[in-house]
Amino acid sequence: MATNIPLYTPLQQQIDEFIAEGASWLPADLLRDLLHPIGQLVTSGAARNAVKEGEQAPDFTLTDAYGNTVRLSHLLKHGPAVISFYRGAWCPFCHLALRAYQHAWPHLQELGATLVAISPQTPDYSKALAEKLTLSFALLSDVGNQVAREYGLVFIIDKALRRAHLRLGADLPAFNGTDAWDIPMAGTFLVDQSGTIRLAFVDPDFTRRLDPSVMIVRLKELKG
Repeated sequence: MATNIPLYTPLQQQIDEFIAEGASWLPADLLRDLLHPIGQLVTSGAARNAVKEGEQAPDFTLTDAYGNTVRLSHLLKHGPAVISFYRGAWCPFCHLALRAYQHAWPHLQELGATLVAISPQTPDYSKALAEKLTLSFALLSDVGNQVAREYGLVFIIDKALRRAHLRLGADLPAFNGTDAWDIPMAGTFLVDQSGTIRLAFVDPDFTRRLDPSVMIVRLKELKG
């Protein structure tokens, strides 16, 4: 499915239009299985396990798509950090979100912030995705979801639903370099220079994402 919706459209509107388009041609059983984890996550209350505003953000050291080491505490020496966890290059909703944040990236920089996006996929897939979407911020590889676990975001795709993902080319073990089918809930965080989380957006519905405009407003408030 193409993700060629104009960038000036609000992010959630882009996603909703994309879902409506997919529903017009995807087999109903496939669409149902792909969206099924949403109900499971909502029912389980999984989002309650995520780190929250006012808490200290777990520090991390990860590798970007080009082999560079990135440490959160080092980024915070230069200003606040925006951290976005995404599922992987196979996720069209993540494509839309990453493109929206790329569009907002100059505004975030003007407000002194650093932006990084984290997924469990290997650096090679991160590099390919960065080049495909023309992303100029860092994509970090959290192979094994160790950092995502510290942020309380990880869940496992049920065995019964894995075939649906494979039908669309979402072979998670191949993308992530492990045998596991665990991925993070999509979450976006703003961390100030003291390491305190000042905004935390985690929705068990992975079709719901934080619009970059909300992050820009919060950064302006933080800057005072």
